[in-house]
Parts: sequence; C-alpha cells; structure tokens
Amino acid sequence: MISLSLSELGDVLGSIELIEGEAPFSSTEETLVVSDSRDAVPGSIFFALKGEHGHGHDFAAQAVDLGASLVVAEAPLELSVPVAVVPDSLEALSRLARFVVEKVRGLGRLSVVAVTGSNGKTTTKNMLRTVLSKHGNVVSPQGSFNNQVGTPLSLLGVRPDTDFLVVEMGASGIGQIAKLVSIVMPDVAIVLKVGLAHVGEFGGIEATERAKSEIVASLPRSATAILNADDPRVMNMAGKTVARISTFGFSSGADFKAENLSASFEGTDFDFVAGELRLRSSLRILGEHMVMNALATVAATTALGIEPVVALAALSEMNLAERWRMQILEGPNGSVIINDAYNASPDSMAAALKTLAELTRGKARSFAVLGEMAELGDFSFEEHDRLGRLAVRLNIDQLIVVGLGAKPIHVAAGLEGSWNGESIFVETPREAYDQLRGELLPGDVVLVKSSNSSGLRHLGDQLAEVR
Repeated sequence: MISLSLSELGDVLGSIELIEGEAPFSSTEETLVVSDSRDAVPGSIFFALKGEHGHGHDFAAQAVDLGASLVVAEAPLELSVPVAVVPDSLEALSRLARFVVEKVRGLGRLSVVAVTGSNGKTTTKNMLRTVLSKHGNVVSPQGSFNNQVGTPLSLLGVRPDTDFLVVEMGASGIGQIAKLVSIVMPDVAIVLKVGLAHVGEFGGIEATERAKSEIVASLPRSATAILNADDPRVMNMAGKTVARISTFGFSSGADFKAENLSASFEGTDFDFVAGELRLRSSLRILGEHMVMNALATVAATTALGIEPVVALAALSEMNLAERWRMQILEGPNGSVIINDAYNASPDSMAAALKTLAELTRGKARSFAVLGEMAELGDFSFEEHDRLGRLAVRLNIDQLIVVGLGAKPIHVAAGLEGSWNGESIFVETPREAYDQLRGELLPGDVVLVKSSNSSGLRHLGDQLAEVR
C-alpha cells in the first residue's frame, strides 16, 4: 500500500478513535491490508467485514494480537489500537482502494487492465502478468482473488512505482462488476466468454451476459475493450461501449486470431495472425482454451504498446498457467496425469476432453476422470449429459465419473455408446483412485477435471505421487 498518515486515512475512512498513549499510526508501502484476521501481521490494517456466518468484529482482537495496527469496524471496539468506525466496512474497503489507485494513477505511470469472463480469468491474469512484468512493475491478485472483497484488497497493493495493475473481476450477480469498475476504471478491459459457469447464481445466461457487459459499459473513449470474436454474446457488448474495440478468437474476422492448432505433451502450437503478421507460435500449456486466453493477452498488451511478437515470446516461456489447470504430472507406471480440476465449466470441460483425445488418438489409452460442474442451476442435467455423449464421440477409452452431481455424464455415456464397462460411476475420489491405481500402464494419459468443490484436484496430485 502507499504511505498514508492517520489523518489521511481518516479523511477516507471516517472518524478514527485514537488510543491514548499509542504512537500515531501511518501506513507505508509495506503495510498489508487484510480481511482475514489470520493474515494479520505487524503493522497491518484489519477490515472487520460481515460474513455469511459471523462478523469480523469477533476476530478483531485476534488480528490485533497478530500485529494489526489499525482496525476498521462498524461499531466501537475496545482494542489496544486505533479503530475507524464506519457505517459499512466493505464500502470503506472499496473507498480506500479507489483513493489509493487514484492517487497512484495521478503520478502518470499506472495502466490498468481488467479481465472478466465465465472461465479463463485467472489464467489470462497470469498471462498478462507474465508479459507485463517484462516491461515494468506489475501488481496482480494471487489465485482467484476476484470478488467484492478480493479485488479491492488486490488494488491496495499498488505503489508509486507500479506500472501495471491487472484486475480479475468475478461476479455472482448484476451490479457487482459495475461496482468494481467504479473503483478502478480500466484502460483495457477483456471479456473472455459468456458461458454457463455460475449461471445458477446469475439466474440465466441473459443475466450473465448483462453482468459481464458492465466491464465495458462505462469505459471512456480512450480505453480499449478486448472482445471474444467467437462468442456472439460477448460481441453484443461492442454496441454497449464507446471504447475502442479489439477482437480475438479463431474466427476469420478477429483482429488477433489463431489457426492450425496442434497439441502435444510439450504444449500447444498455432499460427498467430494479426493483420499482415503471421507467426508460428508455441505455448508450453495444453488446450485450445489456453490459446484463446493467450490471444486475449496479446490483444490487451498490444493496446498498451507492446508488440505481439514480444508478448508471444514471453508467453512461450510459461511452464504452467496455474496449479491444477492443465497441469501435466508424471503418473504411476509411466503414465501421464493432466490435472485440470481447479475449476470446470461446460466450455472448459469440452476443451479439455478434446485435448485428451488429440493427445492420445492412435498413440495411447485415454482416461477421463470427471466430477461435477457446479453452479449450473437448471442447465446442470443437460450440460452433464452433453459431456457424457461427447466423451463417447471422442472415443475416450475409459470414463470414470465421480459423485452424484456428475452421474448424468455416466448415464449419457452409456446411452450414447452402449458401452460395456467403458464408463464407471463411483461416489468418491478415493474410489476413483482405487479404480485407477492398478490399471494404468506406460503411456496411458489420465485427465482429471471437475469444479473445485468436487475435490478431484487432490486425486490428480495423489495419482502423481504413486510410483
């Protein structure tokens, strides 16, 4: 965080109750802002936020014991450090984030890139960080820190010498992305996909589209909106912004596009095309959906003045998008594990299955261990059914379906292919492990894919530890 005196913090947050005898608090560039008391360190600021099962007030004393030097709360608290009493702690957190970003932006060097979409946000954020870090100081969230709490906390990491701020914007309802945009107005905004991920929370695909469009709706003419040319719902957003439009995808009309994809265990190769530029490019990461994320990254960094050739060279050095995302591991008996079970949507699940089929076709046995895709609402049965049928059409050799929520995959595979044992249903990851551990042979390839809540990412790790 930037350096702010207690008086300046008070101007942003509201009245601060001083503790007699305490030295005046001021933030420095090392000051950490936290909302989880367990993350508090000496000199940190603790925001006591309302939670689903309690209030941060109950943990303020713990934060102080761990070193917090200022607490922001919605009621007076008897603590040994100053307390800023505010009507709404979450709103105060947003207000502080907005103030800090505006102050750093006023120095004239900070550019902000924001990314949203039903899937691919975290990978694209990591790709952006990889490219931009070659050209300046970058602040970006760790993991999937992308909600109403995580995003402001990430923004508070900017310093006077920050050149690029990368913001991941997730949402579960209308108005949430608009709120995040109001905190930090992006110079470049990326929309990756309007898909069925979390559609149950939004209440329908139309509501998802409306929510995602908020990231471009308020952009000024000087900004650039990066849109997925392959997704009609994303392209609808071109009419909702006055910003410049740049597109990416596999479509012939995309400004930044990829052709002639091929996948191997070394990664994914493709022809990158932008105007007159055609360049054979490589990623060390598997999957056509990863190529889409790379195209979005190149489009965004081009808008910031970085040549596509330079951006692609940086991306070619990435060994891993993130743990549990198309992560290749050495499995038992010389097999290969592709652990992609951090998150799952119908689009990413289909892309992962297609990659598995391409890698193994005519070369090795393919195994797909699939768990539930969460938060699909009324679309859940239909989308799980569709994936079971896709697995058969792709000639996946062995399907292991884990958990009752994913059972329609197993049922659909049987109906589609009249399989006799090629699809197995189990209720737990442990049962899936027992099915696989003695079955795998040298060269076999196992894809492990599900939503985070299914816990299959740990199955992938467990299989990789078997020797």
